[in-house]
Amino acid sequence: MGETAVRAMRAAGYNNAGTVEFLLDKTGRFYFLEVNARLQVEHPVTELVTGVDLVRQQILIASGAPLALRQEDVSQRGHAIECRIYAEDPRTNFLPSAGRIVFLREPKGPGVRFDSGITEGFEVPVYYDPILAKLIVWAEDREAARRRMAAALEDCVILGIHTTADSSGRRRSPRVPGRPGDDGVHRQALHFQGDGGRRGGQEAAGPGGGRFRSPEPGPGTVRSGPEKRRRHALDDPGRWRTGGEA
Repeated sequence: MGETAVRAMRAAGYNNAGTVEFLLDKTGRFYFLEVNARLQVEHPVTELVTGVDLVRQQILIASGAPLALRQEDVSQRGHAIECRIYAEDPRTNFLPSAGRIVFLREPKGPGVRFDSGITEGFEVPVYYDPILAKLIVWAEDREAARRRMAAALEDCVILGIHTTADSSGRRRSPRVPGRPGDDGVHRQALHFQGDGGRRGGQEAAGPGGGRFRSPEPGPGTVRSGPEKRRRHALDDPGRWRTGGEA
């Protein structure tokens, strides 16, 4: 597949970073789809498994510098996964969610990369593409990368608007043999934490000592596969309020 892509670009006289897409069937045969004469949104995946800064290489080529790498210099190591974080509400068939970001906690840790252009106080408009950020993780193998991504999505907190991160990481737990859900992934219940049996909510510390808190659990339960789970405080960021005692 890679050799075919190289031959196609040489035949077209293309001299820049780009992507050749193919469709692969279960027998190993592949079929040409298209050429994107640019870097893909998913280019961090390639950067993490090869260690090559593709953006830098593209700039160097565009400035007239020769390509400093040969194909034999490029090797792949480990596994990388990328999730796009969109300003969309998964519970309303992914309708757009505009508004102000009142709290942002970026996921961090070994093998975790968060590419974004948002900050606390940023006003997400109703115009343009709804993508807010890209979350990319690297690990030694696919399963380790999947677990790292699940943890990173759990650590990603964006309050003030709905995002696709609301339903990506904190809905699933690691696979439990013999207890699959309807998609083969065991669903783990997530509960509100009360205090001494009193009605309570979950909270997060904000900038300057401010706090964001959910005053009470959301109503009802959410059915996920064969099991039910209670709503998580972070499932309803629109219900959070700033200030006040925790």
